[in-house]
Amino acid sequence: MIAVKVQEGAAHRLDEIYVYTRDTWGEAQAQRYIRGLFEQFEAIADRRFPWRPIPAQFGVDGYVCRYEKHFIYWKRLGDGGIGIVTVLHERMHQIDRLLEDALG
Repeated sequence: MIAVKVQEGAAHRLDEIYVYTRDTWGEAQAQRYIRGLFEQFEAIADRRFPWRPIPAQFGVDGYVCRYEKHFIYWKRLGDGGIGIVTVLHERMHQIDRLLEDALG
C-alpha cells in the first residue's frame, strides 16, 4: 500500500473541520466525518477512482477529488507516497486557500 502523509496545511484544516463539526453537530458526527476523510485518503492512495488533475489556473501541480462538502487536494511525493496538501470546504475560495496551504 502507498503511504499517505498529511501535510501541515491539511493537518490544520482537519483540526478546523473536526472542531467546527463537533461544535455544530456533536462529537459522534465529527468523528464519523474525519474517519470518512481518512478513508478517502486511503482510496486515493489505492487509486480506487480516477485521479483528476488540479485545474491549471490554480498554478499548483497535483490532484483533487471531493468528499461530501470538502475538496481534497493531494500530490505525489518523491518517495512514491501521497501527500495530502489540504482539505477545503466547498464554500472556501479554492485557489487562494490551496496556494496558502501548498506554499505556506
